[in-house]
Amino acid sequence: MDPETLRDEMPALSECRYLNTGASGPSPRPVVEAAAEFERHHQYRAPAEEGMYDPPMEALASAREAVASLLGTDAEHVALTDSTVEGINHVSTGIDWEQGDVVVRTDTEHPASVLPWQRMADLHGIETRVIDSERGRIDLDELADAVADARLLCVNSPTWNYGTRLPIEEIVEIAHDADTLVLVDAVQAPGQMALDVEEWGADFVAASGHKWLLGLWGSGFLYVSDDGMAELSPSRIGYFSVTDPSAEEYEFHPDARRFDLGTQSVSPYVGLEKAIETMQSIGLETIEGRIGRLTDRLKDGLGDRLLSPQDSNTGLVTFAADEPEELVERLSAEGIKIRTLPEPHACRVSVHVFNTEEDVDLLLDLL
Repeated sequence: MDPETLRDEMPALSECRYLNTGASGPSPRPVVEAAAEFERHHQYRAPAEEGMYDPPMEALASAREAVASLLGTDAEHVALTDSTVEGINHVSTGIDWEQGDVVVRTDTEHPASVLPWQRMADLHGIETRVIDSERGRIDLDELADAVADARLLCVNSPTWNYGTRLPIEEIVEIAHDADTLVLVDAVQAPGQMALDVEEWGADFVAASGHKWLLGLWGSGFLYVSDDGMAELSPSRIGYFSVTDPSAEEYEFHPDARRFDLGTQSVSPYVGLEKAIETMQSIGLETIEGRIGRLTDRLKDGLGDRLLSPQDSNTGLVTFAADEPEELVERLSAEGIKIRTLPEPHACRVSVHVFNTEEDVDLLLDLL
């Protein structure tokens, strides 16, 4: 598939210039149809044919394999979640915290990577230490000092408010030298850039399919390394979590299936697998190249209003506005969809492979 064909398969784009994929991407027809077809088969035909359980189990196993391929790992390291924040919660609630344990995070974290540590502070008395950044960039010497006595480091990359790519491999090495676990909120990465979690070396990587992959809501996933698996004891349990649900004494699955509980909505993961297939058919080199050209055009046009780093090399572009909320409403009335940010109090544009030069130029003209 090429970007133009993808654009034609996205009905929402006939109604607006959509530049808000970093919040949630509109899904193309093949993704929605794959999910809908699964539901039709599961509810209409499976009861009279293979039964109600085989299709979901096969679909979930297939989706887990697709996510593993996307992340550069094995399926045994992949847990399927409802969202990025559920994956983060698997980590936050699975660690055996002790009073005074330290979690380090940056000042650019999304609330999904802030609230769980506040809750753990209330429940277990942990301490959160915040690293200041400069438009998403962090000082690695300061990072090394911050994690020297920490239990866990939490970072997001690309950063959700500036689109800054962090040097994750280097960050992980610094943290691991201090025996500190690393959790990466990578929800802004899959679908717009290549990533290999094994090369990153992080213990946990949480993400979701409803943004740059153009999947459906409810299609999250969590990568857990072997070392990370040894550090987590699931706080919840269900008959999908264990090797034998009928045994007198339960035993969790040795892999990431230990985070499964029971029956769940399966169609989002069917859509996720189709979304991954669709984006891979376009090619990540094509996606990154087109995003790069369009964001360069946008950044050049924004001039002094640009807040994101000029060389951030992602589809997330943040710019200053006197009244961000008012501007977003005015642009929406003209058919251009972007969003505001709380910190910095500004506007953010998300440029994906389906966007065009005309989308960017119209936005700049209206600005």
